[in-house]
Amino acid sequence: MTGAGEDWLSDELDVAGADCGLWVPGVDYVAGWRDARKAADRLNRAFLVAGFELDQVRAVASTNADGGGVVRITGHPHAVDRLAVLLASVTSDGNGGAV
Repeated sequence: MTGAGEDWLSDELDVAGADCGLWVPGVDYVAGWRDARKAADRLNRAFLVAGFELDQVRAVASTNADGGGVVRITGHPHAVDRLAVLLASVTSDGNGGAV
């Protein structure tokens, strides 16, 4: 979701980074990050197999405020556009819907 306002930055993922000051004592952020890191590593390997360079697009592990793992995709706009085209080509039913 994009548009006016600042809510589009987190896309309602409740993502909290180390610099946001929302770390809560007693929450196991490391376990959530480890889960996210495993998923991000798998996705990054898939990006490589699909012909992407990780300096152009990559999955990044993080955690939310509750310590749950979060994986974000970050990259240059042209690489992300290429990824969007690739995903649309393998998931589209021809009518614009996902199968």
